[in-house]
Amino acid sequence: MKFKFSKMHGCGNDYVYVDCTQQEMSNPEAVARFVSRYHYGIGSDGLILICPSEVADFKMRMFNADGSEGKMCGNGIRCVAKYVYDYHLTDKNPVSIETLGGIKTIDLIIDNGKVTEAKVDMGQPETRPRMIPMITDHYIFVDQSLVLRETTIVGTDNKTYKEKFFFNGTAVSMGNPHFVVFVPDVDALDLEDLGPQFEHHKLFPEGVNTEFVQIIDENTVKFRVWERGSGETLACGTGACAVNYACMKLKKAGAMDKPLNVQARGGMLKVTYESGSNHIYLQGPAVEVFSGEIEIPEEALQ
Repeated sequence: MKFKFSKMHGCGNDYVYVDCTQQEMSNPEAVARFVSRYHYGIGSDGLILICPSEVADFKMRMFNADGSEGKMCGNGIRCVAKYVYDYHLTDKNPVSIETLGGIKTIDLIIDNGKVTEAKVDMGQPETRPRMIPMITDHYIFVDQSLVLRETTIVGTDNKTYKEKFFFNGTAVSMGNPHFVVFVPDVDALDLEDLGPQFEHHKLFPEGVNTEFVQIIDENTVKFRVWERGSGETLACGTGACAVNYACMKLKKAGAMDKPLNVQARGGMLKVTYESGSNHIYLQGPAVEVFSGEIEIPEEALQ
């Protein structure tokens, strides 16, 4: 299989983009796994296909590095909007894009005929556990304990006790499931150890993206993210929106109708929770790194 592609990123959250408006791609799951490998493929957090849509201007299909299909990607959808405008597939501004997480509207910020940034209406946060989805008896899961593991210890009185290792966090969906945890120092965390424990936790039947958040001041936070299917990434747009929701809900940072600076490892995102619509808006850069053509051996697609 041979096809043309563009490598693009939003705050370091990078994907391989393929124009599928004129032709379909077979076995995108295997293609995603192949192109995502940094030493043997192109190297990315996954694969994004730009497809025709019957309900919006375009449709985005997003595949993680492990080949699993995601419902939504806030950084990825900004780059889709840049691609369709810069490559003259549309001259609309704003542009609507269909995703498995719903139809999103993107306002383009253009400089010298090219999109440099985009602002996405990410919709309303979903907090009902069955819609996230999450298995819990809580009506909403806000600042509640999530036990990662238990060990049995013997006390000095020779009685056995359960020792629990847990984090408090907030569950919310922004088109895909997120669990937001506040910590004193995000840089001190061993995400290679912690991330998979959250991602595959039994309370999240479809897995979960986990954001570890440090409060800097009332207008600024920084975070690291472990994405289901991809591991730690340099940024996550839906994750930044989930961070904004948790900050506002717990009154840790931010204010309604005012952008919250959400610092990812790959760059700064601005997230605004609008009081009138109860929608969260995500603004950040969209960057094309390079374009090219790749041929994938048939045995890699089996």
